[in-house]
Amino acid sequence: MTSEFSALLKRLRREANLTQEALAERAGVGVRTIRGLETGERADPRVTTVRLLADALGLRPEERERLLSTAVLRTPGGEVPDAESPAEPPVPPAAASAPEPTASGPTRSPLHEVLADVADQVAQTVAARWRREEEQRQVHDPYPLPVRWRPVAEELTDHWANIRRLPPGSAPTPLELGGQLDAIVDVYRRIPSGRLVVLGRSGSGKTILAVRFALDHLKARGHADAVPVIFSVGSWDPTVITLRDWLAAQLRRDHPGLAAPGPGGTNLAEGLVETGRILPVLDGFDEIADGLRRPALEALNATTLPLLLTSRPAEYAAAVAETDVLTSAAAVELTDLTLDDLAAYLPRTARKARGRSATGWEPVLHALRERPRTQAGTNLAAVLTTPLMVTLARAVHSDAPDGDPAALLDTRHFGTPEELEDHLLDNFVTTAYRPRPGSGPLRAWDPERARHWLGYLAQHLNRLDTPDLEWWRLGYGMRRTTRTLVTALVIGLTIALVDGVVGTLFDSVAYQLLDGLVAGLLTGLLFGIAYWFMVAAKDAAVEPSVVRMRIRGGERRTGRNPLRRLMIGALCGLVFGVGYGFVRGVLNGAIAHAPLPFVLAGSIGDGVLYGLMFALAAGPALGLLTLFETPLDIRSALNPISLLRTNGRTVATQLLVWSPVFGVLVGFGSLAVVYPAAAVLGPVAWNLTAALKLGLISGLGGALGYAFSLTSWGQWTVFARIWLPLTGRLPWSVVAFLEDAYRRGVLRQAGAVYQFRHARLQHHLARGPRAPLRTSDPDGSPRGGPLK
Repeated sequence: MTSEFSALLKRLRREANLTQEALAERAGVGVRTIRGLETGERADPRVTTVRLLADALGLRPEERERLLSTAVLRTPGGEVPDAESPAEPPVPPAAASAPEPTASGPTRSPLHEVLADVADQVAQTVAARWRREEEQRQVHDPYPLPVRWRPVAEELTDHWANIRRLPPGSAPTPLELGGQLDAIVDVYRRIPSGRLVVLGRSGSGKTILAVRFALDHLKARGHADAVPVIFSVGSWDPTVITLRDWLAAQLRRDHPGLAAPGPGGTNLAEGLVETGRILPVLDGFDEIADGLRRPALEALNATTLPLLLTSRPAEYAAAVAETDVLTSAAAVELTDLTLDDLAAYLPRTARKARGRSATGWEPVLHALRERPRTQAGTNLAAVLTTPLMVTLARAVHSDAPDGDPAALLDTRHFGTPEELEDHLLDNFVTTAYRPRPGSGPLRAWDPERARHWLGYLAQHLNRLDTPDLEWWRLGYGMRRTTRTLVTALVIGLTIALVDGVVGTLFDSVAYQLLDGLVAGLLTGLLFGIAYWFMVAAKDAAVEPSVVRMRIRGGERRTGRNPLRRLMIGALCGLVFGVGYGFVRGVLNGAIAHAPLPFVLAGSIGDGVLYGLMFALAAGPALGLLTLFETPLDIRSALNPISLLRTNGRTVATQLLVWSPVFGVLVGFGSLAVVYPAAAVLGPVAWNLTAALKLGLISGLGGALGYAFSLTSWGQWTVFARIWLPLTGRLPWSVVAFLEDAYRRGVLRQAGAVYQFRHARLQHHLARGPRAPLRTSDPDGSPRGGPLK
């Protein structure tokens, strides 16, 4: 039966003047697939396949949304309504609460309404997040620094006919794109293609412009408009993941609730991206690794997504030289701050001198204006041209009680612009961590220790080649073997402690010390092997959970299959039990000095018994957990710490459910396995006390071992709360330190992750403590380092 989707796909293919074979070749799917979709034989197309077809057909956003809508709307029985049928398509489960269409406008599909409502919630979260970030960075104190731009060279801009979406034969004229910060949205809306590149050197205000663009765009946003979302594009690897998939993954990270199932069998994040409800603001193209910028630009050109892209000029120009400009994109370049800008801004950031209205910035501004050709004037004129350096100069010499701006004129200490910039970067951390009487929530940290810890975090990010400080990956800058050994060590010690303490309820202390050491060694080894194959060998991270546990209530489920999880749990339990039982049998036989044949026979028998015990327990326990999982709320991850706490609560609830269930199943399961096995294997030394002991230790130890090795909260605990503080690389109270660094303006929040205030600061801190600038004056007299 021909469906609406079939008829629409056939019409769009013919309008594109493509045969079925040509479309199949372009989309990378089989000809039989396309033939089946057009005839209605394949009544349930996969969203991924529809996406490939839409890309191959070069559809406009509204055509893409209609094709996706007709593909995902299905009757409860799975049949597709006929194209000529007057019946309305049924509302998917996720759309049950969608508002009804009004008489004043055209009927809108359930898919449209569901995603429009979700987009509204994302818009509210994004607006609140970036308003808070602007306040935290004192952007409006006393007022935003001027950010202006001008058009760039023609070779970095596409043809104006493409930018203006003109038909062939038209005579295009350039658009007027000049402006300043408060006009960025107006300038963007003049561009018919909806694609803009913003170039600017390091610290020139690209990120501030991106934030202002997002906030101003959200102010004027209508219900049907796309939501501007800022993505730090430096972490994108275009050779591994497509742009759309990467955008969806970033949305799920920053808004875990978007991982919930959406209309059409996809998740909400993918639905928002695919239907054009997200306007990507891609910040930091220059932060993409050198060898990946060309494929990144080619991948951007393979899409028609409206977007705003920021980059330093040299890196973007190099990528353009290797391939092409960003298709249909206009481009502007940020300009330097002027002396008038400095004269208007800097004095308003400092306290007035006693008895007069002048401030400490007057001598500096006088030197810039009256003596611009001196060494001091030249150095300052070269440095104080970007918002980054001006804000650092303010932090070091205006906000600090003992800061003297005139020190910037000292050429004995700062002989070059580079030395002056290093002085500002060096002293920014020292100034940020200076003691502040009555500072409220700010803790007292030693500035040198704080710099050491921040330096480790900066080096960690450089090793991972990303600007995103993800709390669940804090240990991932270490080698994979080291991570595996540390995880196994922590689990082994934990299990040994649990076994030793709980076991004393049943056996002597001396016996339990030995039993605890054996159990800890074996369990640590087996969990270490599991961690290596499931996590470390793939060089992957254990991502934060996108579900929470709900014992009561009928909320929406996650779509995970309990039967599948039961089978996975049973298989893992079987493997673990066989290994644990065999090794334990070998050790027991060796302690009893039994002959080798008896040791092997007993070890194999123990492996079979323990394998059955743990398989029958782990499978049902894991399957039961799945029944209690429900998606996180869309607004659940307002910042990194809230995501950490949410995952901590989820893991704690999982342990409270899984540990007793698993313990009971192991204990009673052992009795159900041992007694029938005795009829085959002969007498087995087992009783109710042994079953109770195994159940208690297994329930506690198994739950903790799983949490430490295979949950993001557990990995955070192993590395950020134990190993890195123990080795002096981070403080013991890591959460307090990160939150305090954010409040001091050293870190910023970008969704569910932290970032350094600026990439320049990250790379500077990663270099470690700097040596003195010079050791002596030309006359041989000693000279100190940077001014403090």
